[in-house]
Amino acid sequence: MADKLIFTNPSSRDFDKRAAPGTITPPSTPPDLVQWTQVAHGKQLAREKILSQYQSWRLDELPSQDVLDVSELVLSKLTETERTIVHLDATAITAAIRDRKYTAVQVLIAFCKVTVAAQDTTNCITEIFFEEGLARARELDEHLQKTGEVVGPLHGLPVSIKDHILLKGHDTSTGYITWANETVADRDAVVVDILRKAGAVLYVKTANPQTLLCLETNNNIFGRTVNPFNRKLSPGGSSGGEGALIAAHGSPMGVGTDIGGSIRVPAAWSGLYGFKPSVARMPHAGLMGSHDGMDNIVGVVGPLATSARDLGLFCRTMLQYEAWLLEHAVLEIPWRAEVAEGKTLPKRLSFAFLWDDGVVKPHPPLVREMQRVKQALLAAGHEVIDWQPLQHQEGWDLIVKLYLLDGGQEYRDTLKLSGEPAVPGTQWMLDHAAGRPAYTVPETWKLNIERETFRARALAHWNATASRTSTGRPVDAIICPTAPTLAIPHDQTRWWGYSSHWNLLDLPGVVFPSGGRLDASEFQPVERVEPRNAVEKQVWDLWDPETFKGAPITLQLIGRRHTEEKVLAMLDVVEKAMKA
Repeated sequence: MADKLIFTNPSSRDFDKRAAPGTITPPSTPPDLVQWTQVAHGKQLAREKILSQYQSWRLDELPSQDVLDVSELVLSKLTETERTIVHLDATAITAAIRDRKYTAVQVLIAFCKVTVAAQDTTNCITEIFFEEGLARARELDEHLQKTGEVVGPLHGLPVSIKDHILLKGHDTSTGYITWANETVADRDAVVVDILRKAGAVLYVKTANPQTLLCLETNNNIFGRTVNPFNRKLSPGGSSGGEGALIAAHGSPMGVGTDIGGSIRVPAAWSGLYGFKPSVARMPHAGLMGSHDGMDNIVGVVGPLATSARDLGLFCRTMLQYEAWLLEHAVLEIPWRAEVAEGKTLPKRLSFAFLWDDGVVKPHPPLVREMQRVKQALLAAGHEVIDWQPLQHQEGWDLIVKLYLLDGGQEYRDTLKLSGEPAVPGTQWMLDHAAGRPAYTVPETWKLNIERETFRARALAHWNATASRTSTGRPVDAIICPTAPTLAIPHDQTRWWGYSSHWNLLDLPGVVFPSGGRLDASEFQPVERVEPRNAVEKQVWDLWDPETFKGAPITLQLIGRRHTEEKVLAMLDVVEKAMKA
């Protein structure tokens, strides 16, 4: 393997914060009086010590700061067979292992090699346990050789796990200095438990931002995660480590969480598929984070992957193992295969396109891509109407109150324990409650009523589209951007309305890559808009095709509540129309 490596800065000062394996109850006082920078340095050194054991897998030379696209560079240490493996989706990988074309060990080594290079170039991982994964892969290979049977539907599949999801024996620092090394999990989250039973191989945890409540990924322990297609851009957040790692082919499938866009935005900005189910459809117990016990707005667990069918594989697996018997909050709704396969869909679907949410108009590449998808659907015989936006600013104002019921006090208190400063994304969110005290209990009840009233209004709004379709049925799905921009320059996220709106309504949403990567030359001269508000001005001041060079172009499909199978079936219809 390797001699000890002296760390070299690969891209920016943010990469100085790189680094390893660290009860579940977060400490209420600092573990000691060391300065927060020393804690961060210790975590980075521990991570680097593990990485240095795999010196032969590391790049011969780290790219300079002006090398923005590292998506091919991270594959440079692979054999031809390994290149083939890491370009397979999860469904194909499990089939190849089952058919003994590849062993689980072969597959894991290929993804671990890329993971090492991806970390050195994008800073996407937190905890590394390759040897633990390899031991499990060997067990699975031996089992298949002896019995001729796989242990489950994910037999041998490498799966990466977002940092704040509990994984027994590993640290769960969750982007907080004061939790680093103090939150080693004594149990698995329910999703991890099911993954293990299904035969998945776990080998790495991925970066999330300080507080988790951010659509970019940056914290004071490990620093900033960057986009492998353009390192001046964010891979999104809060599951941004997953986005960067999977986009770099360091993982075929990852587990993220989403309370405002945290699966979908990383999927969108990293050119992946990402799925946010409705609350209580997938297991969610066993996560670390602030505001534990707050259920005025609830997050969900879901997959990020490289194909639509892999999203179905993840969901089907979770429910095959009867997640409702492992977690009381999960609804007993088995996976409806015939719905997911499209057997119950009408021949002619109605899609509504949200071109502009009334607050921030999307940037030109997203508008052009929606026009392209619209034409493909019309050519395939489907119906398309315009979606009339429903009070996105009001929805944002409400969900921010639900995020910060205590005025942001718990976040501030947790940061204060170590003395670490708020990173820019954290500060931007906390400023939404600046000077406001915590809501009283009766005030939170009133906010819950506002939430339910908003949801009822949205249901009626959707149902009312029946008067505008030729079938007399309400539209089947909404198609829209996931954010008003492509992957954004660091610390510039200013509008969540295309993602958080659907969390407020608890509607399932799937992100899908559709337009390749941005060719800046196709958007000249530069389009401008007359801003309607300060936020739109900030977003449109960013628009320059060169700024977003190489960024993936993706869209989002939204369905009715708890219709996850139908959402994936409709995505299949959209993709077939686009390929026709």
